[in-house]
Amino acid sequence: MKIPRILTVALLLTPVAALHAATATKPNILHIHADDHRPDGLRALGNPLLHTPNLDALVERGMTFTHCYTMGSMIGAVCTPSRTMMLTGRAWQRIPGAPAAAPNAADPATFLPRVIAAAGYQTWHMGKYGNGFPAGLKEFATTIRDDANGNTPETDRAHGSQRLADGTIAFLKSRTTTHETKPFYIYLAPPIPHDPRFAEPQFHQLYDPAKIPLSPSFLPQHPFDNGEMTVRDEALAPWPRTPEDTKQQNAAYYACITGLDHHVGRIFAELKASGQWENTIIVFTGDNGLSLGDHGLFGKQNLYEFGGMHVPLVIAGPGIPKGRSEALVYLMDLFPTFCDLTGAKIPEGVDASSLVPVIQGRAQKVRDVLYTAYRDGQRSIRDDRWKLIRYPLVDRTQLFDLSVDPRELKNLAGEPAHAPRVAAMTALLQQEMTRHADKIPLTVANPKPAVWTPPAPKKTKAKSAQNPE
Repeated sequence: MKIPRILTVALLLTPVAALHAATATKPNILHIHADDHRPDGLRALGNPLLHTPNLDALVERGMTFTHCYTMGSMIGAVCTPSRTMMLTGRAWQRIPGAPAAAPNAADPATFLPRVIAAAGYQTWHMGKYGNGFPAGLKEFATTIRDDANGNTPETDRAHGSQRLADGTIAFLKSRTTTHETKPFYIYLAPPIPHDPRFAEPQFHQLYDPAKIPLSPSFLPQHPFDNGEMTVRDEALAPWPRTPEDTKQQNAAYYACITGLDHHVGRIFAELKASGQWENTIIVFTGDNGLSLGDHGLFGKQNLYEFGGMHVPLVIAGPGIPKGRSEALVYLMDLFPTFCDLTGAKIPEGVDASSLVPVIQGRAQKVRDVLYTAYRDGQRSIRDDRWKLIRYPLVDRTQLFDLSVDPRELKNLAGEPAHAPRVAAMTALLQQEMTRHADKIPLTVANPKPAVWTPPAPKKTKAKSAQNPE
């Protein structure tokens, strides 16, 4: 049976202006934006192995968007364009430095922290800085990169979540001390659960690698060359992929998420103690997904549902109903959504769409189809049911019926009965690419062989020495 697009169990939202009146002030916003966080990376989002009670409680009281994606990337560090799109509200081809950058794309006055500050907010950021759109982060009133000893959440991975919570709690306490009356916008950007994956020992002890099942889509090797087979993230696991290594990596990934959840709970406790809980909208997202063995891949440089572009999105707080939405949304849609929630003016040229109509129950969707892209070798389009992925450099096409095959296990593109569907979805993909100034051709004159042979094993640096960004 098809799940309704929105399952809402609670109150209807009033218009934003009435919401502000009802709460006597504009709402605070706490945005927790995790690094490499899969869309199923909480117990409440579908992974029963995870211990995530604090973020699960957020899911239980708020609205979850099950089909949220970052649009695309022109580089292997997918987090960079993802975070840039979110902080500018612009599509990946129109962000600062991109081929079709908008005329005012690099104007700091159009970046989210400046836009929200203009609406009367105190803005504060702590966490991931490199690969995080530094030009935008500089526009926060306060950006915290390290502590008194020069440690950052990125250089001290084992205590990264603790440091982020300590810093956020200190900020909240400082507002009480100084009698700050402005509402706040906190952008908390933990570089977690990105590798290297170290958490406090008690969190690693919760997960026995031997007891972690493999994903239904686990493969020893991806069946063809997707154009990015040996990028850094893929080189963190041996070829062929082994069950033992895959389970170990998943266990460490889960430990980092649980550590983050524990320390997020400390922030929630301070919000309650300071009397700000009832007036704070809390948003939990990830910048991109991660494969961790799905389809024989380990990185985010792919377009599978449990791969690079699909991310979690949960919104909870005053005026936000409890429920789930299957609307097709982009992470960058948070830009105009935050503007609507705070009364900020949306700058000209923003490509994203506000989610407030969906949140308020006035609309079921903001778009009919959703397009994603990776460099020059992967393009995808999906609607409520069907998804097509095109690999022009090796002349491969995949078609999946997500209603019965959410893990994308059966490629239907080669079946004659689905030829009309492939043609229709390819046409939709081309339309979306044109609309977003994406000029990469979907066919090339001389495609490369799709067969791929893994490189010979070689010694690699320990994961603790890997670039944390």
